[in-house]
Amino acid sequence: MTNVRPASTIKLWKVSERDKRPEGYNLKDEEGHIKDMSTVTSLQVPVLMPMDLMVEVSPRRVFANAHTYHVNSISVNSDYETYMSADDLRINLWHLDITDRSFNIVDIKPTNMEDLTEVITAAEFHPHHCNLFVYSSSKGTLRLCDMREAALCDKHSKLFEEPEDPSARSFFSEIISSVSDVKFSHSGRYLLTRDYLTAKVWDLNMESKPLETYQVHDYLRSKLCSLYENDCIFDKFECAWNGSDSVIMTGAYNNFFRMFDRNTKRDVTLEASRESSKPRAVLKPRRVCAAGGKRRKDDISVDSLDFTKKILHTAWHPTENIIAIAATNNLYIFQDKLNSELH
Repeated sequence: MTNVRPASTIKLWKVSERDKRPEGYNLKDEEGHIKDMSTVTSLQVPVLMPMDLMVEVSPRRVFANAHTYHVNSISVNSDYETYMSADDLRINLWHLDITDRSFNIVDIKPTNMEDLTEVITAAEFHPHHCNLFVYSSSKGTLRLCDMREAALCDKHSKLFEEPEDPSARSFFSEIISSVSDVKFSHSGRYLLTRDYLTAKVWDLNMESKPLETYQVHDYLRSKLCSLYENDCIFDKFECAWNGSDSVIMTGAYNNFFRMFDRNTKRDVTLEASRESSKPRAVLKPRRVCAAGGKRRKDDISVDSLDFTKKILHTAWHPTENIIAIAATNNLYIFQDKLNSELH
């Protein structure tokens, strides 16, 4: 288990479960203290006794001092020997057994910082080919790189970029087009990206435009000015694939999260709340009504959304229908019937 915080230090953790405890030590008492050897008159074989399940977390390695700027993403390679870490301007390649040395594989820092026009926002290795990785930028572009071509991957193999519609350009265009997250599909054929208003699926064989575009919360388009003033427009939402790459998921405001079925083109808005986290509680679809729109029962107005409650982090179990949702300081885990909302 790797962990990255908004800083320049990366830690490798070991997570383990324990449901048995040893009893009947010869040299220790029940409290773990060493016995007086003169009191030991016989030997016994220690036994393992059942106990409540305990999850233990312990730090194993610390990788430090390789980044000047805050680390925004890490990705373990498919060779399970190396991983990469990315900050705003550089991507470094590490060996999991070497903590004091890394190799710089992408460096977009200009000689003069006044010439800086974009930053790296996310990076991930290909799930099957250990030589391929992708990174996204604040300009909304994706660059696929091949480490076999050069030690420093300043030149990309493919550039994925959607042409901008001149008629739709506004003051906020560049901000809302910044890619906040990028994820390879489990098959390795597609890329899933998230910008402020949309989630997009890209085919590795088609660089000119996304294969699919999903509107996450288009009703916020009329609110961009106020979202800019309260800095919410700079929020970085993550995205996730389900195990079969048929459904995608990403977060929104008001503790809502969105799911899109790529086959049926149906979508659903669900809410992560204390009420919905009760055992056996079934999540009910929610609907946001645009300003001035016709409102139905149980709809929530866009003017009533709580922008302090936001789901930025989401994860989907690689094989099971289990999702994890991080909402402010709460972690919600839902399973089983969640996906049935889409069918």
